[in-house]
Amino acid sequence: MLTGSRTTFKVRQMLPDVKERMLSQSGNSARSRDVFGLRCLPGECVLQRTAMVRKKLTAREGRGWLSGTLFCTHFRVAFVPQDGPKADDNADPILLGDHDIALASIEKVVAVGPNRTKLVTPNSSLKFTPEELVLYCRDMRVMCFLFDRLTPDAQVIEITFTIAKTYQPLRPGSVLSFQNAALGSVEMKQFLSNRRRDSHMNWFESAADWEQELERCGATSWRVSSVNDRFEMSNSLSKYIVVPHKVLDTELKKSFAHFNEGRIPRWCWRHPRGSDLLRMSSFQYNIYHEKDDLRNLELVLFGCQSSLCVVVELGEELPSPADIQLAHSRLRALCLGDISTSVSVPDDKWLSTLESTRWLDYIRSCLRKASEVSCLLRSGHLTVALQEVEDRDMGCVVSSLVQVMCDPHYRTQHGFQGLMQKEWVMAGHRFYSRINYHRDSDKEESPVFLLFLDCVWHLWFQFPSRFQLTDDFLLALHDSVHLPLFSTFLSNCQRERCKRSQNVSQSYTPVNGWRDMLSPHSSSDPLDPPLPPVWDWALQYSQERRDRFSQSVVAAPPLQALLNGNLNTNLDAHLLADTIPGSVFLLSRGTFTCPPNLPPWRSGSSGVYKKSHRRALSSEIVPGLERLLKAWSLADVPQNPAAVSGPKGALDPCEPLLPLLMGPCMSLWRECYLRGALHAQAFSHPVSSHRRHPVDRLAEEVQQLKDQLAQLSSSKRPDPLGSTQEPRRTDGNLNQSTNNSTFLYSALRPKTTPPPTSTRQHSSRGHSSLSAALPSRPPNRDGNKHSFLFGHSAGADARSEPRYHPPPGTTKLPKSNGQPLTS
Repeated sequence: MLTGSRTTFKVRQMLPDVKERMLSQSGNSARSRDVFGLRCLPGECVLQRTAMVRKKLTAREGRGWLSGTLFCTHFRVAFVPQDGPKADDNADPILLGDHDIALASIEKVVAVGPNRTKLVTPNSSLKFTPEELVLYCRDMRVMCFLFDRLTPDAQVIEITFTIAKTYQPLRPGSVLSFQNAALGSVEMKQFLSNRRRDSHMNWFESAADWEQELERCGATSWRVSSVNDRFEMSNSLSKYIVVPHKVLDTELKKSFAHFNEGRIPRWCWRHPRGSDLLRMSSFQYNIYHEKDDLRNLELVLFGCQSSLCVVVELGEELPSPADIQLAHSRLRALCLGDISTSVSVPDDKWLSTLESTRWLDYIRSCLRKASEVSCLLRSGHLTVALQEVEDRDMGCVVSSLVQVMCDPHYRTQHGFQGLMQKEWVMAGHRFYSRINYHRDSDKEESPVFLLFLDCVWHLWFQFPSRFQLTDDFLLALHDSVHLPLFSTFLSNCQRERCKRSQNVSQSYTPVNGWRDMLSPHSSSDPLDPPLPPVWDWALQYSQERRDRFSQSVVAAPPLQALLNGNLNTNLDAHLLADTIPGSVFLLSRGTFTCPPNLPPWRSGSSGVYKKSHRRALSSEIVPGLERLLKAWSLADVPQNPAAVSGPKGALDPCEPLLPLLMGPCMSLWRECYLRGALHAQAFSHPVSSHRRHPVDRLAEEVQQLKDQLAQLSSSKRPDPLGSTQEPRRTDGNLNQSTNNSTFLYSALRPKTTPPPTSTRQHSSRGHSSLSAALPSRPPNRDGNKHSFLFGHSAGADARSEPRYHPPPGTTKLPKSNGQPLTS
């Protein structure tokens, strides 16, 4: 066995020779090459390989171990199964296979020895030969590879240091080297340039795309303006914005300076019952306000409505980007732990620690705010404007959630992708800064988009039959965020994307005006590879995986949209009868207020325009609006979310999906956050590939004990005929937090459970009592204490879990008394 620093020195001397030898053998070809059994991309070279390696499979993959060969290229860590299907030579290249990991998504490499663990860095040295190699990924995955005893120690150490040196260079630089490794070859550039975009989704990149959206929503009194086509008015907004017909571009140009970063009130979506949803940033107080400019601001703010406008302030109730970053970091540390120091959270404190991360609290606050806005828009004939300081973070979250709740079109795969283009990509969300691909600055890093995906998952979790997209699609989108290869996430606004793709600049002359011209000194390198959009799923996943992105749903009859100017025939319109036309209200913390400085230019201290052409506000109008919001909140919030998704539920597409937000209804996205928990916290060498994992055997013993207790309790409890007993729980709710009752795991299925009739039955998932007992810690081979988070050996795919059926003779679990959503 080769140990000590001498082995490390020899391995480092060998790595440059191996790289040069592989580069000389790589070459370029018109199609993917087969190198040592690995299907390589054009221009991809193999740096190191090791045979006789076993990979630990996740619950989705069936668990157990898979034998094969481990490769390390300058782009990915690939694992080729020994008995895997042969790849088609004529098939289009796929960036990552089912068992591959992109080097850019790896966060740390840990080597596991007989009785120790070591965090491997490019400058570290190993004094033992690793038996297991654990790769922590930024997307919450953990890959575990077990080396065979017959594998030479030199190969084990070589591939360990090759991965450590390749994924994290000695000098941290740009992600351009990673992009060139995957997409930089001539063949790959030509292949990407010939790719066609999906014509079934709306990209919102042209005026015609926005016109199509206006026609779909029935917003006939709105128009598409190209006033920001050269990004002169606002650097962060898109080229095209939607404004009222009665506001001219010459008048509109004077309004940009009054808002932060020039993000004026602009149209996002129109409810079929006549309400409009707008977004805007905070108002600027430190500039001079002309009287005519301020009147134009009110025309833009009210849009095409004449009754009232409700400004929803998002900064007071929703978390800041720094809060989201801190909560996600705590959640990651809780779910994955740190195996290099053998630190883990005890099982009896796991749920309380989860609550202290505040991740679920932030999801609850976002869903609650989106539910309030959805109830307002449902009333009809008013304008709801979402206001944020910069309108680039939580405005994207709330506006997208509102449209997912209210519009069935955005619950389809192509509709959801178009929604991301409209409310995130074109609206100027700072993807590049928030994701922090360079890993050089943590000041602006914040997973705001991942928080939104978790909110959508909660909606899907409670209303699965109302969504055409599936949790597999949301999980694939979550993982793609951590792969810096897509133009969707590699810019902060459309202006930056245009600079990179077109490599142009602007010049001005008195005769010709503004003209685009090629700039040889542009920061964008013309030799950079073309970056595809993330919606080109064929580059990442096989056809079998893409087929699981959507499911068939019952088509609801579309409701005819109310055109602008039509009278609202809503039964609750009398609540707005006492509303003064032109009134502006502020919705904050669930209550309505009418401060005198809302809009800000109506205040005497905020500008020179002291008198408004609209009448003053009255506090007597506020209770009517509060009754309106509470009426919608209490009217149709189902006691059981399955009632809406079931066959007898309401099929009105205007009815928003109002989720249940009590503690028992807020769940952890187990398929995302806990898929690597077992790999990170348990290192058990199987004696043979047919032997079950110790955690599986322990879960089976726990299930047997639960069955015996159920049989004993049913045999001892008398059940006379005609007796009426109050139903009681058969389990002790061991997965329930004393603070907020947050459930993570579905109930264990007894052996007498009949087979499920469908894999898409989710009628009782949103509020059912989940009570899987957590087992105690089994002894490890190395003496370390690791906590196991799963209490049963069933597959982790929650989609295929049937509803809980108690064995004969036992009482059923009582239904949760779901309380309505209140503001």
